[in-house]
Amino acid sequence: MGVLFAYGAILGIRWVYATDQLRELVSGHLSLHVEYVRNDIGNPPQIDNALEITNKVPVDIRISGPDLDWASDAAFPTLEQLEFGSTGVFSEETEAWLRGVDGVQFASDRGHGYLKIDQGPYAIIVSTPKISEQAVVRQLTPIIMGFGLFLVLLAYLAVRWLFRPIGSIQHGAAEIGSGNFHYRITDVRRDQLGDLASDINQMADDVQRMLDAKRQLLLGISHELRSPLSRLTLALALADDTPGIEGLKQDVSEMEKIITTLLEAERLNSRHAALRLSRVSAAELAGSLVDNFFSRDRDRIQLSVPDSLWINVDEARATLMLKNLVSNALRYSSPEDGPVHLEFELSDDAWIIRVRDHGPGIPDAQIEFIGEPFYRGDPSRTRHTGGSGLGLYLARLVAEAHDGTLELDRSYRDGACFVVTLPFELRH
Repeated sequence: MGVLFAYGAILGIRWVYATDQLRELVSGHLSLHVEYVRNDIGNPPQIDNALEITNKVPVDIRISGPDLDWASDAAFPTLEQLEFGSTGVFSEETEAWLRGVDGVQFASDRGHGYLKIDQGPYAIIVSTPKISEQAVVRQLTPIIMGFGLFLVLLAYLAVRWLFRPIGSIQHGAAEIGSGNFHYRITDVRRDQLGDLASDINQMADDVQRMLDAKRQLLLGISHELRSPLSRLTLALALADDTPGIEGLKQDVSEMEKIITTLLEAERLNSRHAALRLSRVSAAELAGSLVDNFFSRDRDRIQLSVPDSLWINVDEARATLMLKNLVSNALRYSSPEDGPVHLEFELSDDAWIIRVRDHGPGIPDAQIEFIGEPFYRGDPSRTRHTGGSGLGLYLARLVAEAHDGTLELDRSYRDGACFVVTLPFELRH
């Protein structure tokens, strides 16, 4: 920008000074002064007249000719030391400023300007300023370029100051968008960007209040439902065993599981949920999972766990996550399809857990909804086709509580394969 400004400024100056009226004016005055010098010095040149001119005007003069070589200052350069030609100060056209002026040429040396006037066989060279005076050289192009760069620097600093809060606003929006609703943008100014930061902080407050209200409502409803369910369970236990009573018992048991799952999910959803981390043997974790929850389906589960692998997890919640994943795999595959595989392995910076089956898999249209609460591929929600749709949701929350992820391996085509990635160290 600075270079373009300087180049444009120089072109503009040249365009202004390239008018014919200005050239005619300068050429006329130059022709008049040249004529005065020629008449005053005379032909042949008179040294006394030249000295009189140097006493009246701050110039030095040198006269060179067939029988004369005189200078008003001994340091005056000789004719051979100067390179004369036309001037192109404000124009690239040859002789642009010498229209109507004959026998005149220009030269410059060490900041001094020299005007050479032909006077018959003699050459009269006029120097300005005087040779003994220090010449002040002002280069137009560097001045304009420096000024342009200075303006660009000021503009850069101004824009940098103007948009400085954008980084804080972007970071704050990312923090709030990730669920950290307690984060607030602190770099708030009294301008439009400051108003934007204040609006984002207000939005975080509103969203936090709405989520807290929703969570309190859900927890309140869950707690309130437990009392009548407990009484209903007691009444059913005292009733006679009939097919209808057995069905009611299963329905009540399923409702209790849903309430328990919702309460655990809300605890994991909270930023204040504390994990009880401990170093656990992966082989013992998988073995106790099968013994405690899947003893009847032991033959349908195939474990692939290194004996030397230890992981740092909340054992109770990790067990709950694996229980939901394995239970889901057993539900949607039959013994004829093949075993359900539970595999542990160690990568460069994380523990990898895979739970895969050989069932029908998950249709592509349903993949994006996997892990959402109460979502099931079978909309009928019968007791025989599956649970409440909270298993994968709760498993995802457990993985995220460990700063990990739960994802469906889309490259696996023999059924469904869920991959849990748990980092070595938690970020919080």
